[in-house]
Amino acid sequence: MDQLFIDSVQHSFGSKVVLSNVYLKCDVGEIVGVLGRNGSGKSTLLKIIFGAISPNHKHLKIDGQLVEKGFLTQQIAYLPQSFFIPPYIKLKVALALYTNFYRQQLLDLAIIKNQLNTKIAELSGGSRRFVEALLIIYSNAKFVLLDEPFSQLSPQLIEELKIHIKAMLPYKGFIVTDHYYQQIVDISSQIVLINHGCNYAINTNEDLILHGYLPNR
Repeated sequence: MDQLFIDSVQHSFGSKVVLSNVYLKCDVGEIVGVLGRNGSGKSTLLKIIFGAISPNHKHLKIDGQLVEKGFLTQQIAYLPQSFFIPPYIKLKVALALYTNFYRQQLLDLAIIKNQLNTKIAELSGGSRRFVEALLIIYSNAKFVLLDEPFSQLSPQLIEELKIHIKAMLPYKGFIVTDHYYQQIVDISSQIVLINHGCNYAINTNEDLILHGYLPNR
C-alpha cells in the first residue's frame, strides 16, 4: 500500500488544545508540506507520528496496519529541530548507525567522504544540520519526517537538500515542516496548514491569506 495515514489526532498541553481532529496522509513518492504559525502544533504532530509524544487520541496506520508508535515499525525516520547525533562520535560511525540500504549514495558525496573521521561536534552548525538531514533522508525508513530541515542552512545548502529529497522520492514519502514557507511551497506535492488545532488543504497563496497565515496585501 505504501501509505502513512493518521486521523483523529487530538492533543492538549494542560488546558490548551493544540490539535483537534487533525488528519493527513502521505504516499511513497509524495512530499506533504505542513505549514503553521509558531505554536500551531506542527512539531507536535510529527512527534506524535514518530511516537515521541503520546497524544490524547490518534489513529495511525502504515501500509494499512494500525500502529501505536511509529518508530517501533522502523518505517519512520524523524529529523527533530535540534541536533540529535551525539557530538563525540565520528561521521563514519553515524553513517553506519543511521544508514544501510542507501549508504553508498552518501559516501559518494564530498561533504561525507572527505570528513568520515571528523567528529560531529567539529562540523560547523550548518554542515552538521545538513549532514544530520542527509542521514535521515537516506535512512532505511520508508517515511521521513523533517522538522525545519532548512533552518541554519545557507541558500546553497537548502537547494542541495531539496535535490536529495527529490532523489529519494521514488522510494520514500516525506512530511516536511519549515518556517521558510516558500521552500515548502516549492517542494511539496500537497500542502496542509495547521491553524487553531485543525488542518486545511492549501492549493494557492490565497488559501494561506484566507486562513491568516500570510498577510492580505
